[in-house]
Amino acid sequence: MNSVNTLWEYRLQPEDAGQKYLSILKHKFHFSLKVLQHLKQGERVWVDGCFTYLTARGKEGQLLTIQLFAEEESPIQGEDLPLSILYEDDYLLAVNKPVGQVVHPNRRYPNNTLGNAVMGYWERKGEQRLFRPIHRIDRNTSGVVIIAKNQFAHQQLAWQLERGHIHKRYYGFVHGYLRADSGTINSPIGLAPNSFIKRQIQETGEPSRTDYRVIRRYSEACLLEFILETGRTHQIRVHCESIGHPLLGDDLYGGDTSLINRQALHSSVYAFLHPVTGLPLVIRAPFPEDLRHLLKALNKAKE
Repeated sequence: MNSVNTLWEYRLQPEDAGQKYLSILKHKFHFSLKVLQHLKQGERVWVDGCFTYLTARGKEGQLLTIQLFAEEESPIQGEDLPLSILYEDDYLLAVNKPVGQVVHPNRRYPNNTLGNAVMGYWERKGEQRLFRPIHRIDRNTSGVVIIAKNQFAHQQLAWQLERGHIHKRYYGFVHGYLRADSGTINSPIGLAPNSFIKRQIQETGEPSRTDYRVIRRYSEACLLEFILETGRTHQIRVHCESIGHPLLGDDLYGGDTSLINRQALHSSVYAFLHPVTGLPLVIRAPFPEDLRHLLKALNKAKE
């Protein structure tokens, strides 16, 4: 199997003159200490085509080139599984995760996960990479999952995520009729007593904020758009239950399963800056078949 090396390039600007390359990479581009340590191993840093050290100082106009290292062998077994690719380049892979699929293999779900599918896809292309999802969504939540193709891309996107620079939008169908067009749920979430899975609102929980907007009202349900200010486990599901409007199909948090047999929640949009170009990137995932059927059923009931 072939390892994958990717080149990162930057033309030094006037403000970079006299600065150490190490300082430019660390402070201007937020290279992590772990990535910088890897760059010190072997000839991975060049200026105008010639090898240099990170401690050397730069000059305006120089072309700084970094060879991002090949990945180690992944412990995840690749499998030939369907993969719905929304976007791909040398640094990122964005997929539309189906309902019922776990993101990362674990003891309960060692196979048929998104990780197995992605590794199988890369193996068929002859590429050796690690599976580095930027985030996870629940097994029965569908939609966008972003995977970094190398440690640098992962570190850059993790930096954006930690600082709230990645904007996530979900769509969900909730029980009941919301009169307000929009609102905010700002309630801390913690693990429910005697449970390893269920969460609940509790004063000692982690700060959690969900903004929502009503997209469409039906006779006994509403389609909402959610914008997450934080990313707690089951956040939307817990917050919807807390205001008396659980997600349709979410029997863990009080939802009815007569119209759909899983929480009617979809990770629809991820907007962020590309880890290399810095340009805005928006990834969108269309509704899966079960949510399209739910839409038809609700529209028919409204007629």
